[in-house]
Amino acid sequence: MAATTRVEMDSMGDMTVPSGAYWGAQTQRAYENFPISGYRFGRRFVRAMGLIKQAAAGVNRDLGKLDAKLAELIATAAGEVVDGKLDDHFVLDIFQTGSGTSTNMNANEVIANRAIELAGGKLGSRDPVHPNDHVNMGQSSNDVIPTAIHVAVAEAITHDLSPALAHLGDALRAKAGAFDSIVKIGRTHLQDATPVRLGQEFGGYARQVELGVMRATKAVKALRELPIGGTAVGTGINTHPEFGARVCAVLSGVTGIEFVEAADHFEAQSAKDAVCEVSGQIRTVAVSLSKIANDIRMLASGPRCGIGEITLPETQPGSSIMPGKVNPVMSEMLIQVCTQVMGFDAAVAIGCRDGHYELNVMMPMMAHDLLESIRLLASAARVFADRCVVGIEANEDRCAELIENSLAMCTSLAPLIGYDKAAAIAKEAHQTGKTVREVAKAHKVLSDAELDKALDADSMTRPG
Repeated sequence: MAATTRVEMDSMGDMTVPSGAYWGAQTQRAYENFPISGYRFGRRFVRAMGLIKQAAAGVNRDLGKLDAKLAELIATAAGEVVDGKLDDHFVLDIFQTGSGTSTNMNANEVIANRAIELAGGKLGSRDPVHPNDHVNMGQSSNDVIPTAIHVAVAEAITHDLSPALAHLGDALRAKAGAFDSIVKIGRTHLQDATPVRLGQEFGGYARQVELGVMRATKAVKALRELPIGGTAVGTGINTHPEFGARVCAVLSGVTGIEFVEAADHFEAQSAKDAVCEVSGQIRTVAVSLSKIANDIRMLASGPRCGIGEITLPETQPGSSIMPGKVNPVMSEMLIQVCTQVMGFDAAVAIGCRDGHYELNVMMPMMAHDLLESIRLLASAARVFADRCVVGIEANEDRCAELIENSLAMCTSLAPLIGYDKAAAIAKEAHQTGKTVREVAKAHKVLSDAELDKALDADSMTRPG
């Protein structure tokens, strides 16, 4: 019967590792040390680690530091990490050593052992590929992990968040066009205000999301400087002086995102200001989407005893006790996601603040929270677009009814009869339950034709 475990060794001694695992002693030690949350690094981050190790192998080969055959083996194994074929072997908890050293070694060991297997060797033998000497050549956890954060987040924004926001923006913009002729009452301070067109409201929502795409694009640019090449503390000890720039060039070519070596490695490794900036941009997107989701669910409140100016698609029963009740669940989902993102941003900001001297030691948590924010927002934005926005319908009769009953209609009378007279009409309408039109007509403040023109709600939305 084949053995189910094998023994590997690190600088602290022997460790028992599952026989089929590509990870080694250092990963196993960390796995046993940190049984904290069950949270693991996701696909984007693991892919970024593979990209970095693959690029490093090729650069070290070109610089004459690494044997070509070993570089090929490492690049092939790292390519499998990039493609997600070895994700099951990235087993460490997010809450671990704050530099991410354990995860860097997890990548080094997985790639080394897979390369050994490709060469026909024995797992755990470190022959012909060594996790530190070969896979980690010219690198440190202290420059690899922050580089992986930048690459992973930039790819996640570019390929996940920005397209999802654009999809939502398109759906909102389409509704803005469809609702452009529908006039409704505006609201400020949660009180009646002068009329707007429903399409104008939805156009504002669409613009918020479009600006969110712009903020996401700006965030990617904040990530362009990579710490790789700084090694342990930013001095570049134990690496070739051209290593960082060359790795950045390779990563730019592979990802299609412009990356450059950090202008100052001490800033890039000791501070995480770029991560803080990006998290803030993502938080702003979350705030925008919360506002939109809240407005939409309130505009749809009712169906008979609320505002009810729009109707949302019915997606599921809303109550276990009240038959026929349907709730704005898609808005509620999006608001919850956005609230979680705001919480993640607070954690990221505190993590960025808590770096000391030459290294930040909150990086795994920050990487997880920022990437989760992007993943959640991208998913929620698409679902909200597809299961809510595209199915929204306008209740034109309700919009017209609320406009006619609004006291704010007296605003257009003020330039014609004076503010005080208009205010008196509004007050009388409120006290008697009559409309502004009815009171103004009774007092004959204007001719019928002048009054109809002044109280034309559509014209109020198109001044000038």
